Amino acid sequence: MATTHPTLELPRPAPLLGKGGWTMFLVAFIGIAAIAPALNLMVPEGHWLHLSDYMIGLLGKFMCYAICALAIDLIWGYTGILSLGHGLFFALGGYVMGMYLMREASGPDALPPFMVFLDWKELPWQWSLSGSFALTVLLVFLVPGLLAGLFGYFAFRSRIKGVYFSIITQALTYAAMLLFFRNETGFGGNNGFTGFKTILGFSLNTPRMHVLLFALSGIALLGCYLLSRWLMQSKFGRVLQAVRDAESRTMFCGYNPLSYKLTIWVISAMMCGLAGALYVPQVGIINPSEMSVGNSIEMAVWTAVGGRASLIGPIIGAFAVNGGKSWLTMAAPEYWLYVLGLLFIAVTLFMPGGIVGLARQWREHRAARRGKAEANMAAAGRPSAASPSSSIIAKGARA
Repeated sequence: MATTHPTLELPRPAPLLGKGGWTMFLVAFIGIAAIAPALNLMVPEGHWLHLSDYMIGLLGKFMCYAICALAIDLIWGYTGILSLGHGLFFALGGYVMGMYLMREASGPDALPPFMVFLDWKELPWQWSLSGSFALTVLLVFLVPGLLAGLFGYFAFRSRIKGVYFSIITQALTYAAMLLFFRNETGFGGNNGFTGFKTILGFSLNTPRMHVLLFALSGIALLGCYLLSRWLMQSKFGRVLQAVRDAESRTMFCGYNPLSYKLTIWVISAMMCGLAGALYVPQVGIINPSEMSVGNSIEMAVWTAVGGRASLIGPIIGAFAVNGGKSWLTMAAPEYWLYVLGLLFIAVTLFMPGGIVGLARQWREHRAARRGKAEANMAAAGRPSAASPSSSIIAKGARA
C-alpha cells in the first residue's frame, strides 16, 4: 500500500517593497537626485523655491545621521543588542576619508601641516594607503568592519549581553577617543583633520560639489534602507529576530547565534563608516570629539524616538531630533542636553514604539472604532457603510 506524505506549503516570500513603497522610494530618489539640486542651482536666491546652501549642507548631514540610526536599528531594534559605541565606527570612516583629503590638500609628496609642525620627517605607517581614493573607499568599510569583527567575536563568544555589552561598547569608544587625542598617534591630536580643499582634484567649496555630496548621501541612505529591508525580510533577518526574542530557544532549534549576531554587528559598523566618510567632506572637519560617548548615545536616541524595529522610524527620528537640535541650539543652547535626556526618558517610558509606534496605534484605534461601529449597525439591523449591500444601495441612490 502506497503511503502518502502531507505536503507543506510555505508562505511566499514578501516582496522587498510593495507598489506604494516603490512609488515612495522613486519619489524620494527623484527629490534627492534631481529636484533638490535643481532648486539649489537653478532657482535664483531670494525666490521662495530656492533651496539655500545652508539647507543643502544641513540636510546632507541629517542623511548621514539617518544612516547611523538605521545601523543602530539593525543591531538594537532587530537583534536586541544596544550599542553605545557606534560613534567610534562613524568616526573611523570619517578619519579614513579625512586622511585622503589631507593628502590631497598637502600635495602628493608633502606632509600634512600638523606633521610639519611636529617636525615629522615621513608619513607614519597608517597613512601608507591614504594616497589612493579607491583604497580609501575600501578602507572606509574595512577599518570599522575589522574592528567590529574583532571586538564582536570576543564579546559575543563570551555571551556578553544586555547592559554589560552597552557598557563595554561605551568603554571602547572612550578609550579610542583618548587614543586619538594623542599627537604621537598621527591623527592630528585634539584638532583632528581640517583644511580640506579638493577631492579627486575637484574643489570642495563649490555649489555643485555641495549638491553632489548631498545627493550621494541621499542615495547612500536609500541604498542602506533597501539593504536593511532585504536583510530583515530574509531568513537571516528572521533568525536575528528569533535571537532577540528567545536566544536559548533559537540555539535549541540548531542555530548558532554567534555568527548571526557577529554578521549584523559588522554590517552595522560598516554602514556607520560609510556615513562618516560622507559626513567629513560636507562639514570640513573630523576630530576625536566625534567618538565621544554623547554622540553614540544620541544615535540611540534617534532610533528610539523614531521607532525601533521599523527601519523607516530611525530615519524619521534622525531628522526630527537633529532638526529640533539645530533650532534649540540657536534659540537656547544651554538647554539642549536637558531636552535630549528628557526626550530619551519620555520615549522609553511612554512611547516604546516611538513615532512610528504612535502612528501604528492610531491606525489600529481607528480600525477598532470602525469595526465597533459596523458591529453596532449590524446588531441594529442596518447595513454598514463597508458592506457590499450598502455600497450597492448607495450606487442605486446616486443613479
